Amino acid sequence: MPAVSNDLLATRREYRSPGEASIDPSETLASVLWHLRDTVPERTVVAVRSGDGFEDRPARWFVAEVEALARGLIGVGVGAGDRVAVHSATRVEFTLLDYAIWMIGAVTVPLYETSSAEQIAWILADSGARVLISEDERLAALHRSVADRTPDCQHVLVIEEQGLETLKEFGDAVLPAELHALTLAVRQTDIATIVYTSGTTGNAKGCILTHRNLLWDAVQVAEAGRGFLVPGSRTLLFLPLAHIFARVIQVTCIRAGVVVGYSTGIPALTEELPMLRPDFVLAVPRVFQKIHDGARQKAADAGRERIFDLAVATAERYSREREAGRISPRTRAAHAVFDRLVYARLREALGGRTTHAISGGAALGERLGHFFNGIGVTVLEGYGLTETSAGATINRPGAQRIGTVGKPLPGAAVRIAADGEIELAGPHVFKGYHGDDEATAQVLDADGWFRTGDLGHLDGEGFLTITGRKKEIIVTAAGKNVAPNVLEDALRAHPLVSQAVAIGDGQPFIAALLTLEPEAFARWASEDGREGAVLADLVEDAALRAALQPAIDAANALVSRAESIRAFRVLPADFVVGEELSQKLSVRRHIVVERYARIIADIYGNGVR
Repeated sequence: MPAVSNDLLATRREYRSPGEASIDPSETLASVLWHLRDTVPERTVVAVRSGDGFEDRPARWFVAEVEALARGLIGVGVGAGDRVAVHSATRVEFTLLDYAIWMIGAVTVPLYETSSAEQIAWILADSGARVLISEDERLAALHRSVADRTPDCQHVLVIEEQGLETLKEFGDAVLPAELHALTLAVRQTDIATIVYTSGTTGNAKGCILTHRNLLWDAVQVAEAGRGFLVPGSRTLLFLPLAHIFARVIQVTCIRAGVVVGYSTGIPALTEELPMLRPDFVLAVPRVFQKIHDGARQKAADAGRERIFDLAVATAERYSREREAGRISPRTRAAHAVFDRLVYARLREALGGRTTHAISGGAALGERLGHFFNGIGVTVLEGYGLTETSAGATINRPGAQRIGTVGKPLPGAAVRIAADGEIELAGPHVFKGYHGDDEATAQVLDADGWFRTGDLGHLDGEGFLTITGRKKEIIVTAAGKNVAPNVLEDALRAHPLVSQAVAIGDGQPFIAALLTLEPEAFARWASEDGREGAVLADLVEDAALRAALQPAIDAANALVSRAESIRAFRVLPADFVVGEELSQKLSVRRHIVVERYARIIADIYGNGVR
């Protein structure tokens, strides 16, 4: 990276990215389908797992399926503006339903497959969904248990019980002209989806996103990633489509001609990545951490742990030196050796063709960013919220600064408020919370700037760095402000650690709660002569604590003594999605603090210093 002047490195308060890609005012989310059908009918749009491989499906098939489902929705009485809930894991049927709903001007309300019956009842009732499409009988049964509280929901169809075939039959009597009329009536200003996002208290709030919100965001993401988001390239989708991050990438890929493959689930990735051989992947930081930790464990099992650790250090050094503009001969030589011994195998585990990855949903951290960059997979970290249609900022090929979340999307803006809060503006910012004007007014100002609740700073070139969450900054009894993410990222680097939560608000010192990787703990216990040991029985074990102490020491080396961890506890079980973890795998800090209040009280009641 070329040197920049001190003036350029001065902190900015606001930055707007140039180069906004234009959008035809008549375009909507589903209108791209006509272009695909009429101009490239045989182009592969999606790929679906079939036996020991993936089966490519062309545009003509994709569009025909969407049209048939759209007619079916009309047949059951769904019209423009009506809500249709989709309760499913990521699969091609979710995408087909999304586009069918958008085609007739209706509104998709996604539900996570991990949603509880209470959450289902609230979202269906609050949104007024008229139709619910569940993935399987288990999810449908959850709705039946609360059906008396969702009176607007008149039709429930189950994908794995021939529900979509039934839906198509409802459309047999619908004339093509009726579908055509509804399609032509859709406008960019129409609502496309209401995505419910949970806060720290109360029921989830429904974020209203229009066709223009999602379309604009997808077009600018494609512009930012035009070096690899090209027609014919492939990606494997495994993050939940109920989350806005995966939905925007779905729209981006279909519009840009990128083939979307649908994984059958994260446990199947090790076999499905080599099958599909994606050119890029979309993931959250926890996935990248697991790839790193899994590779290290395999090396340790084969007696090559020291070699792997040297390879990791070399990859990070190579990335940092390249970012600085000069790679030393020593680093280049070591990198070439480890590329044959280690890095090539890691790239092959990702399918062998993956050159880029997009990371979002939580902070990636410099350590992982430099590691993957150093092995030949450029991880482009971005940042955004449901309220900003997912993407708001992103690193991009040729404009990357590891440790930051990049610059705003072309045409979007970021500014830093007086108290350090990040505020965002642009056509991707949502219209408000469904039925909650008060909550909307709290986060949107009169000029359309969205208050994110996150803290950060802009450098002189417009790269944004996230430093914490306003509500999560720890203020110790001595008045010291501590950002927990620096400590937590370092703790998670230890192979035994799964999750880490720094605590200490209003207390005399910082402490940490740790959960362990089940497989890593089992290996440790076996090596320690305690095969089959139960973690809950060893949370205070001296040998286990000694094994974890290096993680504490490594974290403390990054901060001042006032910010350092002075005590830690091992929790009896790992965190669970939908409980301590959000759907995007980030820690729900308030839940952890509530659930483990007794352990926290014990830490600060023992007089540890």
